[in-house]
Amino acid sequence: MKHERPRIELSGQPLSFAEMVRVGSGKVAISASATGMARVEIARGIVEDAIKTGMPVYGATTGVGAMKDVEWSPEDLDAFNLGLVRAHHFGTGTPFSCSVVRNAMAIRINTALTGQVGCTPELVNAYMQMLEADIIPVVRRTGSIGCADIGLMGQIGAVLTGVGEAVHRGKRMQAADAFTAAGMKPFTMAPRDSLASLSVNAVSFAAAADATRNAAASIRVLLASGMMASGALGASRDPWLSVRHVGTSREALIGSWLCNASDAWHWPIKTHVQDPLSLRMIAQVFGAVIENLLTTGHKILAATGRSDDNPVVVEGRVMTSGGSLPLDVTILLESAALCMAHAARNAFNRCVLLGNGQRRDLPVNLVPPGRIATGFGPIIKLAGEIFSRVLSMSNPVSAQSLVVAAGLEDEAAFLPLVIERFERQTRALMRLAALEALLSAQAVDILGDKPKGVGGMLYDVVRKHADFYTVDRPLSAEVEAIEEEFGSDAFMSKLIEEVPIASFDDFFALGSLARIEQRLTQEPVAI
Repeated sequence: MKHERPRIELSGQPLSFAEMVRVGSGKVAISASATGMARVEIARGIVEDAIKTGMPVYGATTGVGAMKDVEWSPEDLDAFNLGLVRAHHFGTGTPFSCSVVRNAMAIRINTALTGQVGCTPELVNAYMQMLEADIIPVVRRTGSIGCADIGLMGQIGAVLTGVGEAVHRGKRMQAADAFTAAGMKPFTMAPRDSLASLSVNAVSFAAAADATRNAAASIRVLLASGMMASGALGASRDPWLSVRHVGTSREALIGSWLCNASDAWHWPIKTHVQDPLSLRMIAQVFGAVIENLLTTGHKILAATGRSDDNPVVVEGRVMTSGGSLPLDVTILLESAALCMAHAARNAFNRCVLLGNGQRRDLPVNLVPPGRIATGFGPIIKLAGEIFSRVLSMSNPVSAQSLVVAAGLEDEAAFLPLVIERFERQTRALMRLAALEALLSAQAVDILGDKPKGVGGMLYDVVRKHADFYTVDRPLSAEVEAIEEEFGSDAFMSKLIEEVPIASFDDFFALGSLARIEQRLTQEPVAI
């Protein structure tokens, strides 16, 4: 008997991070609600009535962009609609992951179910059939200025018509071959279907969700390495205790986590009356970061349940729209990028403190007494380079000027570029966490500390990949191995199990797919 996959029903309501993780995994089936499909049919009827009356419908009976005033005869429409979607297969560069593309397709289905698009029900079904058959278009990531993902969504739409490339059951091949292997035929675009297949920001919203979830995971690990470094440096826990009374709600949340995560460790006696700000203000820095990430995450989720098409079907007629500019999501992501820079600076400052020695009589460069070595001095420069990288990608780009399409298109958000830089920041933060943990492990071993709980978890990962430093040796592969394990779903699940931040962890569906599915059966946690 064939095992039926779990199913997620889309209805036009915003998706959750947990739903997108499950859709992206390819292990759940997608269906559309009956009420959503009824809305699609009603909207389609309005579009067809407008076409029958001879009303020009942008991108359905007319050209697009600078060719908006070119009207096509009924005999030309099939050729125009086929050519329109194929003309927008112009993306280049490294492809998005299949999980991002699956979610982009799900978002396109979901926003169509709002009944404000005017595409055919057959187009919605065609997207669902591609997902069911595991035909995932190869979407190269460079090709959108962030005012509808025409060069990105166009690659999905082109595959739907049988051209371009797709991944079918894990193998990359020509789209036509993928359809043949799946026993399917390419889709024929009706008027309005072509533009509905390409002129939305579904790929960017899927990629933004993925990037923000990964950023949340990196911040969770960096917070843990910051706690470990604080213990190694003999920092006072009083600021973490006090912030629960005088801080913002997010700062108090972080302060509580830091206290809970360090309780299992026989905390070293504090060494100074007042610590450097990078130790004393961890809760303030990370409180601001998670506040921003939660706000950004909510904005991204809202975008998965609204039509950003042009034109749209509202109030019983077809209207032009400016909804394809995703400026709200873009600006919040740019703010998140600035937050990443603050988190990176905070971690880098602690790395410098660890390398400087002095605190708790630690030796300079963490060279054990009596050993002849350069030690960790050089690698502090790597931490500085990583911080500089993160900082350099925090400058906003969304307001730069760009005018195309004969002057008609003079606004853009550059959301894909913002996402790409944000992704690079996120990866850099995980490497910085690996460096901070490596330095902290050396310090606690020199001092004879025995970290437990979260600190012990990080220590064990470090010592799994890097021995106690006594003789100068290459460190590159060791740092990368620690980083890779820190970035795994298995480690994140273990970290959450040890000391959760439930409202944050569950909102972003952090950890393994098994953990996410297990949490779905439990009561939701308020944010």
